[in-house]
Amino acid sequence: MARRPRNSAFSPPSGPEVPDWVAPQLSKLVQVTPDGPEWAHEHKFDGYRMHARIAGRSIRLLTRTGLDWTEKFASTVQAFRSLRVGSAYIDGELCGVSTEGLTSFNSMQPAEDQGEGLIYVAFDLLHVDGQDLRSLPFFKRKEHLAAMLQKRPVTATIRYSAHQVGGGPAFYRRACELKLEGVVSKRIDAAYTPGNRGLWTKSKCLNREEFVVAGWTDPEGSRPHLGALLLAYYEADRGLVYAGRVGTGMTATQLQAIRTALDPLATDKMPLDVLPPRTTRFGSRAALSRVHWVRPEMVVEVSFLGWTDDNLLRHVVFEGVRRDKPGSEVRRPAPT
Repeated sequence: MARRPRNSAFSPPSGPEVPDWVAPQLSKLVQVTPDGPEWAHEHKFDGYRMHARIAGRSIRLLTRTGLDWTEKFASTVQAFRSLRVGSAYIDGELCGVSTEGLTSFNSMQPAEDQGEGLIYVAFDLLHVDGQDLRSLPFFKRKEHLAAMLQKRPVTATIRYSAHQVGGGPAFYRRACELKLEGVVSKRIDAAYTPGNRGLWTKSKCLNREEFVVAGWTDPEGSRPHLGALLLAYYEADRGLVYAGRVGTGMTATQLQAIRTALDPLATDKMPLDVLPPRTTRFGSRAALSRVHWVRPEMVVEVSFLGWTDDNLLRHVVFEGVRRDKPGSEVRRPAPT
């Protein structure tokens, strides 16, 4: 029997065309993983939220803000061409993988630069072969996703995100034991709803957040390129708020790359609307005068132990630069 042709030869059934871009459904940060049979739970993956749009041989990779990153990830695009499907719109996460086999944002940068070593974890399907699935409940969309991925050749590049229904707190404890980032919980009966409606929640095992870079300090000793990054976030009523600094976790290569990216953003005007507390290292005018300020455009992800009483980050470690989110969208999330 002749081999079945790849997706380029498929003729999808008549129906609505695959959408150009769909605003992603977002998750709400919570302190306790929801329980009950109405919730499905998946591992929280540590990478770039990415939509894959397939229309015959045309493959596009779209960020959560709609940017087209197809040309950045040629090997991932090639993997999607192996799917036995005429058209599809998939929601998932593009991830690097650590030496321990876990998805790792810190592993994204070298893999991204080389264009290899990335995996795509698919966790939702919004459209397939002329069928718009967005109004279907989550568990039905996952059934369609599993069926579609089962038709593809065996590959480690595209993976299906398995889920568990019910037992949220136990699922969360196990994820933390495995040193995963956390858990995303989704109402199994809900349609795909762009934005944050509380139908998806996230509970984190680790303190990991995104901050915008407001400035940098000079290096000391034998450290090259820069000392620490000054971090901040936006509040609706106060503007850009100082959150602390990070100098740990950056390799020499990363230090050079970050400094190169920050130099064009240099500005004489301090971008902070809320200054560091007077009791901190940058609480005086003299200390602030030694900071190299930048326009608040670069977004970085850091891990940290917690927050001080002055609302500053404690024991901060750099994880990576986020290229998929503008600085103006950085907020400090508060779990409910």
